[in-house]
Amino acid sequence: MTDALSRVLDEYSLRLSNWGRWGDDDDCGTTNLATPKQIRGAAQDIVSGDVVSIALPIGPDGPQSGRNGRFNCLRYSTSTGSDHSLGLQTWNGGPLPHEVGFADDTIVMHLHSATHWDSLGHVFHKGKGFNGVDATAVTAEGASRLGAEHLADRFVGGCVLVDLPRAMDVPWLEDGRAVTVDDLEQTLERQGVQLRSGDLLLVRTGKLARARAEGWGTYAGGDAPGLSIHTAPWLHQREVAAVAADTWGVEVRPPEFPGAYQPMHIIAIVYMGLPFGEMFDLEALSQACAEDGRYRGFLSGPPLPIVGTAGGPPGPVVIR
Repeated sequence: MTDALSRVLDEYSLRLSNWGRWGDDDDCGTTNLATPKQIRGAAQDIVSGDVVSIALPIGPDGPQSGRNGRFNCLRYSTSTGSDHSLGLQTWNGGPLPHEVGFADDTIVMHLHSATHWDSLGHVFHKGKGFNGVDATAVTAEGASRLGAEHLADRFVGGCVLVDLPRAMDVPWLEDGRAVTVDDLEQTLERQGVQLRSGDLLLVRTGKLARARAEGWGTYAGGDAPGLSIHTAPWLHQREVAAVAADTWGVEVRPPEFPGAYQPMHIIAIVYMGLPFGEMFDLEALSQACAEDGRYRGFLSGPPLPIVGTAGGPPGPVVIR
């Protein structure tokens, strides 16, 4: 780690820390900023009632390539329509009544394999997670603190799309492009929208559009455009509840400091308690916003309440 990065981490970890802000037992971090009052107000922004999915399909065809031990979802049928047609389904040792049949499935998936929220138990720094929780609270048996189940009623409320490529008149940002505060503010100004306290911020870099044009490649683990670590004070000041992006890590890769590994995750998740949403599909939302000029919507995207996990896949939608 460089001396310059050490200084940044030391400064931001002290200045931007939300440890204790919502109590010593808090496992939800900045999602607390989306209060019932703010959520009620955000519902007033729904104009057309159109619903846009911002989730990648969960299946065997991407985006994972095996990096970091992550793999695409594996789905298995336990009962099928073919079983029904062949008369193989039974009930209490006999045929099902009324000629009824059914289909069931099971899945095996890495919880960070497609669209997901990082829980606050995902990242540690110097042996601690958010709110000073000891890293040993997360074991092979799961997380006794900071797991995804604590966020099951979060990630609902007002959202703003920051469509960087469209604002910059490019198809996508290049890998390694660090998104700055000026980039964010200029894009918001061009879109004619302002952030409110408790908003969920959606950051489109075009990385997913590029992957669809050129192939998955290293989409789920390689270099990417993303937030500069120096956007952390801005996110803190603006009281953003969570940030989701169309990349695998939200922050820029390679990092701005040589030899660093996900330094923005350290500041955001460990000290700010700011969850990251990764590999969100913002393409259809980008088109819808460009067509009517409305970049604000109402997001509903709580993670599955899988107990003790470092990440949770949602089925997020934006209602416009």
